[in-house]
Amino acid sequence: MKDSKAKKLKKLVFRSMHRGTKEMDIILGKFAIKNLHKFSENELNEFENILEIPDDILFNWYMKNSEIPEIYDTKILKLIMNFKVNS
Repeated sequence: MKDSKAKKLKKLVFRSMHRGTKEMDIILGKFAIKNLHKFSENELNEFENILEIPDDILFNWYMKNSEIPEIYDTKILKLIMNFKVNS
């Protein structure tokens, strides 16, 4: 069980850091490194679903240039949107 969680964490951190846009690589990569090890399996699954959202949409939400649709406004996404890269 621990091995499978460790593999999933490694995969999610990698995906977070290699998205396609430098801004989201930095934001999601640093968020993943700092937080994923504390997440439950359900929270990891939620994070994995967030990784399916295109970078331009996530970045606009992060910069507060557009509102997050209610369907995506989850606990984990709120954590990401409030994450400060320099903290």
